[in-house]
Amino acid sequence: MVKWGALGVVALLVAVYLGSAFGYRGDCVRAEAGIKAQYKANQSSYDAMWKTFKEMAQVPEMYVADMRKVWDGAIQGRYGEGGSKAVVQFITEHNPTLDPSLYTKLQSAIEAGRNRFNADQQQLLAKKQTYEVILEGNRSVFVGMWFGFPKINLDDYDI
Repeated sequence: MVKWGALGVVALLVAVYLGSAFGYRGDCVRAEAGIKAQYKANQSSYDAMWKTFKEMAQVPEMYVADMRKVWDGAIQGRYGEGGSKAVVQFITEHNPTLDPSLYTKLQSAIEAGRNRFNADQQQLLAKKQTYEVILEGNRSVFVGMWFGFPKINLDDYDI
């Protein structure tokens, strides 16, 4: 009877150990997959942010080109191709102006993009920190050697 009791205790300890080992392995696999996914998401976010800035920055360029056409047309319409030849001209004119709100919108988009990207980078740092805690935790002392984690180089996933 004692023999079966001792065997049962050993079997229970082995089951607990294996459960802990596979739990540790699962935690590490999930953490590494999360770090890789967040890093890719950050790259995508960064790319989208710069494409947005670039597209928005082209709007003022197009606007300026269009305004130049309007100005040229307005001046040529008033004075002909050569412009005004008057020595002194006492005419109050109203010429088209460039809308400064385009630059304000671009500045707002830049600030929002930076803030969004910073939040993405903070998530990556949090995932790396969580993984480092798993790697240095109590379970890693007893089961970490069996699975060879980390399998990724965390320095490859810096912000």
